[in-house]
Amino acid sequence: MPEFIGARVPGWDGPPTLSRPPAPAPVRDAAAAGTEALHGLLSGPTGLGTSAARLFGPRSLSDAEQPAAEAPDPSPTPAHSDSTESTIRVPPLYCPDAVRDDPALAEEVNERLVDWAEEIGIFQGRLERLRSHNFGRLFMLAHPDCDDPDLLLAAARCGLAEWAVDDHWVDEGDNTEPELLGSRLAMAHAVVDPVRLPARYLPKFEEVVDQEPVLRAFRSCLFHLEQIASPTQVARLRHELAVMFVGYGQEGEWRNSGRRPAVWEYLLHRYENAFYPCMVLIDPVGGYELPAHEFADARVRRTYLYAGTANVLLNDLYSMAKEDPTDTNLPNLIAAEEQCSLQEAVDKAACLHDELMHTVEAECALLSAAGSPQLRRYLAGLWAWMGGSKEWHATSPRYHGV
Repeated sequence: MPEFIGARVPGWDGPPTLSRPPAPAPVRDAAAAGTEALHGLLSGPTGLGTSAARLFGPRSLSDAEQPAAEAPDPSPTPAHSDSTESTIRVPPLYCPDAVRDDPALAEEVNERLVDWAEEIGIFQGRLERLRSHNFGRLFMLAHPDCDDPDLLLAAARCGLAEWAVDDHWVDEGDNTEPELLGSRLAMAHAVVDPVRLPARYLPKFEEVVDQEPVLRAFRSCLFHLEQIASPTQVARLRHELAVMFVGYGQEGEWRNSGRRPAVWEYLLHRYENAFYPCMVLIDPVGGYELPAHEFADARVRRTYLYAGTANVLLNDLYSMAKEDPTDTNLPNLIAAEEQCSLQEAVDKAACLHDELMHTVEAECALLSAAGSPQLRRYLAGLWAWMGGSKEWHATSPRYHGV
């Protein structure tokens, strides 16, 4: 088992770069804390000895007392079938529930997102399918401290551009030649972190951007993000996208060579190709900014990257139903490496997810006790993001029949 799974920091008294408030108290930011449920999420613990779950309110405390992984599930999620034709089921996962559900807000964001996709040219011929996947609902669920459709749409555009890379160039599109993926990702990075070419050569690059919808999507989504986020926050997304592109390149090598990675290598991949490029927008969508010294603190970074990794392992489990049984995902790799049944592999993958989630929960409590009000709010937003994502994965037609 990788060393990072279940890591703890016994006796840790907070990083030296974080300022300890004189009396940790519930955080209420009048600009964005909209509901009593969210207020509960933003309440920090009263000391380092406090239960980690207290940071996240009654729902998580209940889970800590009766872990979700051990609870009966009357309607577990079906995945694809193994060689004996038995139905593979995803066990209950240790993860919070969504904080709020606002169908009208979700529909507004989703319709505007599909309109943007049509304007840009991504998912051509698949727009109704895209609409049914309801990505607008994902971002409504994942950002419960925001009820402004413009802010949610800014994050949703970024997320959909990221998905377009996967769906156009890696998994499903008409042009998924793995040998071209490296060059395409280099072009994408040149859009994300705008390239500075000599004037005589720049028009050639612009021709490529004009002809490629995925590149146009990144340029457009970053333009819109710059209207609501600080330069520092935009730079954070640029960095996380660059890391994600490295992960996509690694996946392209597996496809091109036909090589099956070891489980440890795949977990490294999921650390890079995870949900954190979406999660990094928690604070600009919420209308505040996590201070740079806290965002960059090694303990904080480790925690939010674990959160992104845990959430993408959840994605591995829920997306099995729509993937080919030979696809590269954690359960398939565990089954091949450990020579166990696919159901046993699914259960082991779920345990890895849960151990990461327990680590994130405990580390968030420690950091919340030691950090600024903005950090406490950010960590609560991280937890809420995972709950919203779980709800969307459990209900979106993207993973359930369409």
